Amino acid sequence: MWGFITCLNDILIPHLKAAFSLSYTQAMLVQFCFFGAYFIVSLPAGKLLKRIGYQKGIVVGLVIAALGCLLFYPAASSHSYPLFLSALFVLASGITILQVSANPYVTFLGPTKTASSRLTLTQAFNSLGTTIAPYLGALFILNEAVSTVAVNPSAESVQGPYLVLVAMLLLLAAIFALIKLPHIPSATVTESEVIGASAWQQRHLVLGALAIFVYVGAEVAIGSFIVNFLGEKNIAALEEAEAAKYLTYYWGGAMIGRFIGAAALQKVSGGKVLAFNAATACVLLVFTVLASGSVAMWSVLLIGLCNSVMFPTIFSLALNNLGKLTPQGSGILCLAIVGGAIIPLIQGVLADILGVQLAFILPLFCYLYIAYYGLVGSRVTA
Repeated sequence: MWGFITCLNDILIPHLKAAFSLSYTQAMLVQFCFFGAYFIVSLPAGKLLKRIGYQKGIVVGLVIAALGCLLFYPAASSHSYPLFLSALFVLASGITILQVSANPYVTFLGPTKTASSRLTLTQAFNSLGTTIAPYLGALFILNEAVSTVAVNPSAESVQGPYLVLVAMLLLLAAIFALIKLPHIPSATVTESEVIGASAWQQRHLVLGALAIFVYVGAEVAIGSFIVNFLGEKNIAALEEAEAAKYLTYYWGGAMIGRFIGAAALQKVSGGKVLAFNAATACVLLVFTVLASGSVAMWSVLLIGLCNSVMFPTIFSLALNNLGKLTPQGSGILCLAIVGGAIIPLIQGVLADILGVQLAFILPLFCYLYIAYYGLVGSRVTA
């Protein structure tokens, strides 16, 4: 569900850009407000989890996300871009609480050695949502909107799909409120207990937070620009609704890679897998920036396959050996997801100045740092 919701932004961006006649920089405010919520909500969410535990945290996150989806209805009715951005912020606040709750919970449900593998497997289901979202979004939002925008710019085609999301999120919240999940005592802190150290003192965590920042930023920036990139005359010259369907290949590659990665990470160290995937993404981005036609098109789409294991691997490597500091560490890592707000916005500015294709030089530098983190920065030091 949170994969589906996050990826729908890639459909919303070209749709709202047309409906509100926005520049690339203005359109990227969608990702800025969505991922900006991670920066504001992550640390408070970490404190909330210390009080209520992981399971109740998941329920609270789902309910707030449902409220955010509900706000899309009045935003579309009033044809207000600022209200859309506010709804996205509320929705993302719920998703942030979900991330802070669910990711560390999964790492605790078994031995540390296979934490990367477990988190990669759960993220594969996240990718199932991101794979389905572009196709359904193109079908129910962009297709319906094309004729409307041509006559009278409108954003009302989002109302139906987001009301369906409200119902599904509330149903999930009810299920998580009722089912029995294992209690993890090592992750909770009692009122009288004092933790002397701070997660900020852990070098591999801080460098991991920076890796999450550039990874999420790069992944979101690439996904946000694919529809417009494939519309360029020297690439594929596709209509928006048609180009949006190709997003399925980008996010579908991440899903396939995660199922493969979950098995591979049982045998190979997370750091090596991370460095290999990041280096491959760099090569693909060189082709994306310098080539044209189908070579550039498939190069950018194949980056999804490289992205597959990055988030769960960085997350579990950064939380390694944190013990009681894990809730705080998880909050810091989710704080770093704000990269999804900042890097796409910078790429939007570059696209307005240099053009859409040359703007892809920015994610290239992001993946170079991720390769460094996999090989060197993820080592736990005293």
